[in-house]
Amino acid sequence: MRWERPAAGREPAAAALLGWLADPQSPRLCLVSGSQGCGKSGLLAWLVHHGSRSGEPAERAVHAVVPSAGQSLSGTVWTLAEQLGIVARAPAELVAALRRDPRRTVIVMPDLHTEDVAELALDLVALTHVRLIVESRSQSPAHRLLTAGPCAELDLDLKQWRDQRRHEQWQAAMSDSHNTTRPKPVKATEDLDLSDPVAVCEADPWQVTAAYDSDGVHEHGGLRAAWHRVGQALCREQQPASRALHLLSALGDGADPRITPTLRDIAAGADWRMIWSRVRGDMTPPWPGPVAALAMGTGPLADSLVVAGSGGIVKAVCIADAGAHGRLPPMSFQPVAMTVLADGVVLMLDENGRIEAGSGWATQSAESGLVGLLDQGPTTTQRLLDTLRGHTGTALTHATGNDVGIVALGDVSGTVRVFGDVSDTATLHDGPVNSLTALNLPLGDGVSVPLLYSGGADGTVRAWSPGTDPMSGPVLQRPCPVVSLDSSATPDGPAIVVAWSDSTVEYIHWATGVRQTFRPGPPVRAVALDENGRVLIGTDESLTSLIPRHPSVDADVVQQREPAE
Repeated sequence: MRWERPAAGREPAAAALLGWLADPQSPRLCLVSGSQGCGKSGLLAWLVHHGSRSGEPAERAVHAVVPSAGQSLSGTVWTLAEQLGIVARAPAELVAALRRDPRRTVIVMPDLHTEDVAELALDLVALTHVRLIVESRSQSPAHRLLTAGPCAELDLDLKQWRDQRRHEQWQAAMSDSHNTTRPKPVKATEDLDLSDPVAVCEADPWQVTAAYDSDGVHEHGGLRAAWHRVGQALCREQQPASRALHLLSALGDGADPRITPTLRDIAAGADWRMIWSRVRGDMTPPWPGPVAALAMGTGPLADSLVVAGSGGIVKAVCIADAGAHGRLPPMSFQPVAMTVLADGVVLMLDENGRIEAGSGWATQSAESGLVGLLDQGPTTTQRLLDTLRGHTGTALTHATGNDVGIVALGDVSGTVRVFGDVSDTATLHDGPVNSLTALNLPLGDGVSVPLLYSGGADGTVRAWSPGTDPMSGPVLQRPCPVVSLDSSATPDGPAIVVAWSDSTVEYIHWATGVRQTFRPGPPVRAVALDENGRVLIGTDESLTSLIPRHPSVDADVVQQREPAE
């Protein structure tokens, strides 16, 4: 793909920059320096314009750029995370996310002038697969910090990085131009009341971020903590109503009580209605803890949500308000997936994929006396557990049936195996199955068949009814892995909720066409969907209950790189 020449006679500097990008032995940090007005920003704008086009060779591709709006530390982190298709609210989370993804990543950071962002740059460039191109004014504190270690430096004040003849032609053309338009000055934040939820929701989000970053003393009624808890999801292009909904989901019960009703009023125009949210530190009712897995209750756990947290703790909370409904005895393993059987037994997968059962909420046999003594046969749950003994998986789900029902297990190869009333196997994904959900699809005359949805690390959601061939193509696909999914037969028909690895939660109602998204901010660990269409979202920081208000015309999907192999 053809690249145009850079302006201002900067061909020698551009050639050096491209050579640095293509040289695997060069330092991973390239510093573009020089005095004010020497052309640093213009050179980097040329590189970003061409290097961010689709189809560029890998050695010339640019994957992320931090605009000047992201110059607070949090703003820089959130900007990079958003463009790279990951979730990070703090520098350590960004570095950790990039460490897990070994693909070559090229980041451009124009006009870097603060030491905290320079320290982030050094942390990023310590990763062997990350390359940074940083613009910094010569002899600034950030410049001195960045040049203390290995780097390639293009000092544009040096004549060797400029074609003098073309530079003079460019100067003449610029002086003849009548275009004297200058960027509008950014509105100062001194007059912004950071304790006013209306002002915060309507203001430029990058400026709010920078203002909260610089104010480490005041909590502004809880708004500052909520803003940083939601993170990059607040800084996307959106209406104040959506921003208010996000803040409402992250506001703890220790916040100024006047803020919540104001945020609810602003959020009235959002696509979702907040039912409740419990965040870290809440006491009334208490936050149930970090979420590792979720499952909708049934039988004796009807109207409950089962929550698996860290340390093998499994709790039940009320769907209506997250009030406590009890817990199982502590497990000796960490549940990574769960499903609840009709009698209240909780089937779980441990870290090694083995199936475990928690029967603390299970109902006992209704038979008693002589009948109970004579009937020593195994229960339907015991028969299911006997069938599953010895099998392992990465995901599981359950659907009721005429007899024992079915249990489906997904594995690392992308295969889903079904046990119980129906036995079948199908390969649905290229890579591990990350999540499974099942519902019974009515066919009429009281007859139904189980329908499975599977979400994979390959970024697809597929549908399959055991006993038939899987659908030829995915029902959903995005360039990031599925983290969790759930489905439910609502009064208006089946619906599904999917959590993706970029913290996007997507709700789809197949019959009505409602399709809406929500991003809680922190990485989503698990989602659940009840029969009334309520969406439950679990993270390390919060457990939130939402319900869609109305359909969105377009799903709110982030442009991303292709998923890792």
